[in-house]
Amino acid sequence: MGLLDILLGRTKPVTPDLDQLFALPGAAVTLEVTAGFTPTGSGAVCFATVEGPAFEQIHREVRALLDADSDRAGPPVELSRDTYGYTWLVSRRSPDELPDLVNDLHAVNSSLEVNGFGPQLLCSLASFTDGTGRGLALVYLYKRGTFYPFAPLPGAAERRDTALELQLKTALADDLRIEQDLGRWFPVWGAPGL
Repeated sequence: MGLLDILLGRTKPVTPDLDQLFALPGAAVTLEVTAGFTPTGSGAVCFATVEGPAFEQIHREVRALLDADSDRAGPPVELSRDTYGYTWLVSRRSPDELPDLVNDLHAVNSSLEVNGFGPQLLCSLASFTDGTGRGLALVYLYKRGTFYPFAPLPGAAERRDTALELQLKTALADDLRIEQDLGRWFPVWGAPGL
């Protein structure tokens, strides 16, 4: 980054650090202790829709990679599209298998990245619940290398519990690299598993 970049306020883009995903199991302990949220066993990787034979090949490779785990009930990864046109690769595990779910999310992200689809990656999330119907996602922003909590209000049409999100921002600060720019805490309405 040069002097002209500094004077014009340009910043160097953050390099994605997929290894940050491995901090999720520790954050899950903090979530349970501070707010009563436990993992649901569901996680997903979101990316801009990609078509064509190259992506189909990657999808088959990801399925084969995750299918090697014979303890899983159901398909290793499901492909879905949301109402906003984004594609989600969803992994479902038992709620007590969060480390395995994190490995799945890391493998999916890495496969897409290595095969040239890194620019299309948007975010990954792991879902949690408090047992009363409240859902929560810890969302990893691929292009920022940071996390934020997303807490939709149960039964509300696209409303979120911002007070809970801000409470968790503070509680998770020692566990995760939290996104400080609240304007980047995008709602992931209709995310699979949430």
